[in-house]
Amino acid sequence: MEKGNKKIIRGWVMYDWANSVYNLVISSAIFPIFYDIQTKQSYASAKGYLDASGKVDISQIKDGEAVMVKFFGVELSSSVLFSFILSASFLVVSFLSPLLSGVADYTGSKKKFLRFFCYLGALSCMTLYLFDANRIELGMLSVFLASIGYWNSLVFYNAFLPEISEPEDHDRISARGFTMGYLGAMLLLVVCLAMIMSTSVGAEKMQYMRYAFILVGLWWIGFSQITYRALPNNVYNKKPESGYIWKGFRELKLVFKEFKKTKRLKRYLLAFFFFNTGVQTVMLMATIFANKEIAWPEGSGSSGLIIAILLIQILGALGAFIMSRVSSKIGNIRTLFISVSIWIVICLGAFFIKTPVEFYILASSVGLVMGGVQAIARSTYSKFLPETTDHASYFSFFDVTEKIGIVLGTLFFGLMEFWTGSIRYSVASVAFFFVFGLIFLMFVPKHERELEKQH
Repeated sequence: MEKGNKKIIRGWVMYDWANSVYNLVISSAIFPIFYDIQTKQSYASAKGYLDASGKVDISQIKDGEAVMVKFFGVELSSSVLFSFILSASFLVVSFLSPLLSGVADYTGSKKKFLRFFCYLGALSCMTLYLFDANRIELGMLSVFLASIGYWNSLVFYNAFLPEISEPEDHDRISARGFTMGYLGAMLLLVVCLAMIMSTSVGAEKMQYMRYAFILVGLWWIGFSQITYRALPNNVYNKKPESGYIWKGFRELKLVFKEFKKTKRLKRYLLAFFFFNTGVQTVMLMATIFANKEIAWPEGSGSSGLIIAILLIQILGALGAFIMSRVSSKIGNIRTLFISVSIWIVICLGAFFIKTPVEFYILASSVGLVMGGVQAIARSTYSKFLPETTDHASYFSFFDVTEKIGIVLGTLFFGLMEFWTGSIRYSVASVAFFFVFGLIFLMFVPKHERELEKQH
């Protein structure tokens, strides 16, 4: 296949445009707010917090009072449950992605796996329309499956990058994908926000939030069709024989042996494990933190959060573009070093913020480094790969590293709140992941594809 084909690259980039609405609307913006309101209403109802007319009144929940839910009979904080469900989904992804990637490489079927997990994620988002905090087990199953669909699809999507472009173009194309993702997600969020803010009636707002989950699924499936039409199938003309599942596992084993010989790739992946754990944990839990800890003016919390998230998206697109230019001047590792250093300051600063203005300043900082660090992290890994046709298998190691990190990060985040009783300690503690990532970046060799000496 011809590398650098503009039509194929445009099609690949469009999947970022298609799937990023999940990360914004479901993971970061509307669903966390919807989830918070739903669980508060259920909790207030159980506690007997009613207004003069006998309706459930969540305003009677005191500041700092933990909103508890029952999940299969176990009572725990709603935010702790949310972090644990995400951790469980990433654990499943960590198990599935390397197994399936070996099969995908052996059979040449990356696009089929990409499509399957896309549809699983999108349809699960749509079932969130039925979310009910009084039957929270079913609702959290939708959250669980949507997360699996989104993150597993990225394994096969990312694996196309070294197949469709030359290494010198990876930074630019990866950044372009993230930029398109931020812009597409922001566009749909504006539509959803306009719909939600068109009424002042609480029940109608909640209903429009449910419609937003439907729109996410339709957007994701609809725009991904452009990707499926453009991306080639079976790039290396693999001709699988019977028993391809077990042969796919053997293929993964061979790739892992190759991987162990690469000094630069191994060390980079170790650094990535730590700093990306921090990035993803902040992205996943920021809205929960802001909803709990920021002193929003009465009635403005939801709109204030969404405005902050829109600000992050705009600056995230700009940050991805800027950092791809910076990396071309000073190199990828130095660019990542600067970004991770900024993340450490952000986490420590989050411990002290209390007002909306302070949160907006912090959100602006997050936006500028969030898009850049993700785009450069992906393209750096792609550049460091040895000559191979097993890109899905190699990217499964990248993905497993990412997901195990997220499992650790979200679990650690939830446990810190559980142990200390304050989500502020959870946010501040994330800085440790960035510190370790920074240290390990220092030990990534300068020369590409340097091999370990054989003894």
